[in-house]
Amino acid sequence: MHIVLTGGTGLIGRAFVAHLAPQGHTFTVFTRHPEKQPAGLPPDVQRVKWTPQDPNALARVLRQADAVVNLMGENIAAGRWNAARKNALYASRVENGRALASALRLAQPRPPVLLQASAVGYYGDRGNDLLDEHAPPGDDFLARLCVDWEASTSSVEGLGMRRVILRTGIVLSREGGALPRMMRPIQWGLGGPLGAGNQWMPWIHIHDQVAAMSFLLTHEEAHGPFNLTAPQPVTNAELTRAIARKLHRPAFLRVPAWALRLAFGEMSQVLLASQRALPQRLLELGFQFRFPTLDAALDDLLGQP
Repeated sequence: MHIVLTGGTGLIGRAFVAHLAPQGHTFTVFTRHPEKQPAGLPPDVQRVKWTPQDPNALARVLRQADAVVNLMGENIAAGRWNAARKNALYASRVENGRALASALRLAQPRPPVLLQASAVGYYGDRGNDLLDEHAPPGDDFLARLCVDWEASTSSVEGLGMRRVILRTGIVLSREGGALPRMMRPIQWGLGGPLGAGNQWMPWIHIHDQVAAMSFLLTHEEAHGPFNLTAPQPVTNAELTRAIARKLHRPAFLRVPAWALRLAFGEMSQVLLASQRALPQRLLELGFQFRFPTLDAALDDLLGQP
């Protein structure tokens, strides 16, 4: 299978290529800087310049694909959400998604399947509610962004393409993302729960993330939204304590919610919002998690206690 990948230089994209390339699959990665060799991507992965203003050029690449995986989007937690930052987050997801959909309309032949990235932020701050894929969206900035992100490529369904939406939780990996950022203060003895610590934090091991993506890519009955989260979500306090146990460090210095709001502004909702998301549809299709529990995931990533 030849897969066209957007956002292929990020944590999930690199791991996805590493997971499938040994099985004989090939990749073309759309990137803004094709002249640069991204760390973590094999040198034989073809890199093509992302030109949203030229859908015909994109379509010529897409005609060669058996599948498209759209992971485009700037890092949500890279800075405070001022007006300029919100516009950048929106453009990198929604406007680029619309550009991809326009190119797919022009591609003949076109690939039969599209995996479209999203996030559990779709659900907003929902307290202790159990959230499967039928739960309605929230109404904060991140939820509205996810709604529009998902909708940005919805038009390809009218072209006969199968579209799968990946509502991903917190991806645990030693190579980047949330885990190294959480480990750092704990290693310094400065770790602890965020706010009350009772907010649910749906997580997934990077191996299960890319394995689930591969599973959904090849199962033709899969379409629509899927929560890519482990079947046992945990609270922020439980996650923090589990990491501290693995590192043999204390984690008692709670960070008050007001301090997070003062430091990060509206972006603090990423740390304080609660989403008790469950991978209901993945389980119904028969996907088997290699790391269904947090202890198993951290044993793999951080070693035995």
